[in-house]
Amino acid sequence: MPAARWISASSLLLIATLACSKKEPEPASTPATPEPPAAAPAAPSAAPAAEAAPTASANTAAAAATMSPVQPAQPAAIPAPDDVAAPPKDAKKTASGLTSKVLKAGTGKERPTDSDRVKVHYSGWTKDGKMFDSSVSRGEPASFAVTGVIPGWTEALKLMAPGEKRRLWIPAKLAYGEKAPPGAPAGDLTFDVELLEILAAPKPPEDVKAPPKSAKKTASGLSYRVLKPGTGKVHPKATDTVTVHYSGWTPDGKMFDSSVQRGSPTSFALNQVVKGWTEGVQLMVEGEKTRFWIPGDLAYGDKPTRPGAPSGMLVFDIELLQIR
Repeated sequence: MPAARWISASSLLLIATLACSKKEPEPASTPATPEPPAAAPAAPSAAPAAEAAPTASANTAAAAATMSPVQPAQPAAIPAPDDVAAPPKDAKKTASGLTSKVLKAGTGKERPTDSDRVKVHYSGWTKDGKMFDSSVSRGEPASFAVTGVIPGWTEALKLMAPGEKRRLWIPAKLAYGEKAPPGAPAGDLTFDVELLEILAAPKPPEDVKAPPKSAKKTASGLSYRVLKPGTGKVHPKATDTVTVHYSGWTPDGKMFDSSVQRGSPTSFALNQVVKGWTEGVQLMVEGEKTRFWIPGDLAYGDKPTRPGAPSGMLVFDIELLQIR
């Protein structure tokens, strides 16, 4: 998660952008799929855009991932470990070339997956012992999608358990490369990473492949079923701004965005997201949670023009928190 700032949550995401050019889509006037993590459409931040994917609380993440490297005041330097230049003999090396050593065993048994987000503390150095980023120094953990960072981090995180602290020696090919983008460190990098928490992705619904017989269908082709009745009496208008929590999946059960996982609701103008969102949310009242099966022509299409947006039918669980 080294980034242009150097690895704050933004940095981490920036890392992904710098190293992998990944970005999490967000809903727009052409609704896209609602954050993140990076490779998939973001959540409705602006809301599923008409041609975009819902972004939202993903706003922050998407923005961080796309912002250009910023060079704020550098955090106080943390001394590099004695073995910063090369891994010791007792370190383990994977087939990809990633080398690591457990510094502190974790307390859990679960491991992060590609669809999860994580909260970590970390410090990073170049082989000559120069620190380029540290959440520890800033006193603030970083949170990001497992697949939203450089390949070496993604691989290493999936080896770790909550509470574990591990030292990573990441070869350039799994970091930013020998000739890194402006602001990013080049060559082999060394990190101390402590996995504080796994922010698991919501599980795909059992009926994610197709709407059940109990679902209702509108003239446009939008299918839906209420999961939890609301307490409000007013339905939002297309011109209203709404605040929602949501998760989105493709029919094969792959989650591409979730404000729930990020722990932050998203707000957006209802007429600035994909058609299926604009129509569906207007059927809801505050407090209601509904599942929508949105056909491709009401989402991003079967061949999306927006980079990173999911294609075909999409499934969303949306909870309407507020109309304003």
